[in-house]
Amino acid sequence: MNTATARYAGHLRTEATHVASGTLIQTDAPVDNHGRGEAFSPTDLVSAALGSCMMTIMGIVAERHGWDLVDATWAVTKHMSPEPPRRIAQVDVTFELPAALAPADRTVLERAALTCPVALSLHPDIRQNVVFGYR
Repeated sequence: MNTATARYAGHLRTEATHVASGTLIQTDAPVDNHGRGEAFSPTDLVSAALGSCMMTIMGIVAERHGWDLVDATWAVTKHMSPEPPRRIAQVDVTFELPAALAPADRTVLERAALTCPVALSLHPDIRQNVVFGYR
């Protein structure tokens, strides 16, 4: 079974449908690459996927231990390479997790995040700068 089906909608926009849920994701080329920047670009999705995957893995670990991560947040910043070929050079991910987590629990979560499938799937030339904050 397919994971997703997709179509080119014209004007540098794509629409992908998640087969199992029917959820639709649109992408648009970024303004700096001939697009309108009206939706996530494909490279934005890669960057967002990294943060989402890390948070999901931390959520799995937290649920296993009974730790509450509800309302934890993260932000991602994508840096494109200034030299050709056009590619992601670095992704910065900054997490804000609950301050109530014990230091040992924080260590477990941080190590888990760094082993998420997206992090392990990205080419090693893509720098992953991950920062964990606690509030």
